[in-house]
Amino acid sequence: MDVRALLFGSTIRVAVTLVAGLGLVVGGAFVGGLLGVPSVEQIDNQFGEVNDTHTEVQTDLVIHNPNPVGVRLGGTSVNYTVAMNDIRMASGDKRGVGVGTGNSTVNLTTHLHNERIPAWWASHVRGGEHTNLTVSATVQPGFVGQSATFQPAAETIETDLLGQFNSTEDRPVNADMPLVEDPVLVVQRTNASWGTVTDAETPIDLEFEVYNPKASPVVVSNVGYDISMNDVPVGSGELEETESIPGKSARVVETPTVIDNENLDEWWVTHVENDQTTELRIEFYAELELPGSTETVRVPLDELTYTQTIETDMFGNEDGSGGDASGNETTADGTTTATTTSDGSTTTTDSTTTDSTTTDGTTADDGTTSDDGTTTDDGLLARGSLAA
Repeated sequence: MDVRALLFGSTIRVAVTLVAGLGLVVGGAFVGGLLGVPSVEQIDNQFGEVNDTHTEVQTDLVIHNPNPVGVRLGGTSVNYTVAMNDIRMASGDKRGVGVGTGNSTVNLTTHLHNERIPAWWASHVRGGEHTNLTVSATVQPGFVGQSATFQPAAETIETDLLGQFNSTEDRPVNADMPLVEDPVLVVQRTNASWGTVTDAETPIDLEFEVYNPKASPVVVSNVGYDISMNDVPVGSGELEETESIPGKSARVVETPTVIDNENLDEWWVTHVENDQTTELRIEFYAELELPGSTETVRVPLDELTYTQTIETDMFGNEDGSGGDASGNETTADGTTTATTTSDGSTTTTDSTTTDSTTTDGTTADDGTTSDDGTTTDDGLLARGSLAA
């Protein structure tokens, strides 16, 4: 037998045996409870670049390693998921993560698929303009059966997009035409409510109580609308039903409108680019047959124009004056659970931390920095008004 082959082969076998033995020893130490499983202590997010198809989310995970030595052996991995109303908006995965002793920061860049925005929007409106945002982060040291999952308390996002539309303020409808005395009509009441939401569209049922101050009937032959969000058209249509309003009388004109959910991913891009701020705008016009005329005139209903400002601060990094680009940490009560699927024990410890998010994709470099701090996620706010 070749002596060199024997010696060389023996060296390889010894090296493999040592590495395997070391893995078993360290793995056994985790299973036996001699070494602690690293846990997620804090999550920090901020939006990055956004394009027509994806929204970049930059995430910093603060991982706590309770052991006196760093962990990389076995390919430590980190998994991260964000869901809104149980719809997975984003997920990230990073392997081969090196975690030093104490607290280390691991950077991930993940991507939210904008095409998921319409599904979330439908669930938000269908649920009474209510969203539960949940985040889950799991650290796996690389040994079979070992992981630690951080699950903070769900964050609640609530809006009231239509509330300001409901009004009993009198608003005149003027024809602005020669020989026609204005107002030709007066809108005495407006009301709005959501219709039956589907994945494809979001109906808004509108009602106008219209008073005719003239002695003769005014015929409303059509009411049209245009809906935009940050100047992105998301809906338009016409009633195309005739309503005759007798003189000195009032009638309720129903105007069903629809938001096309397919256009909401385009709106989302503008929302993120505009520091998470949106202006919802609904404009109306009417086609009328005035007393003494058989001709139809188109009248803009400027007094009925409805605007609503939607602001989100999903990651708690807006300063209230708009446009703070830095990411801040948020803390919320959560639970970190270390689990063992082999013969080890299961322990649960309370932890605090996290921020709301949206993401999807994988990658980015890891780093090691000390990190702490707290901020509050202000959630989603809405302000609205009818045109004065």
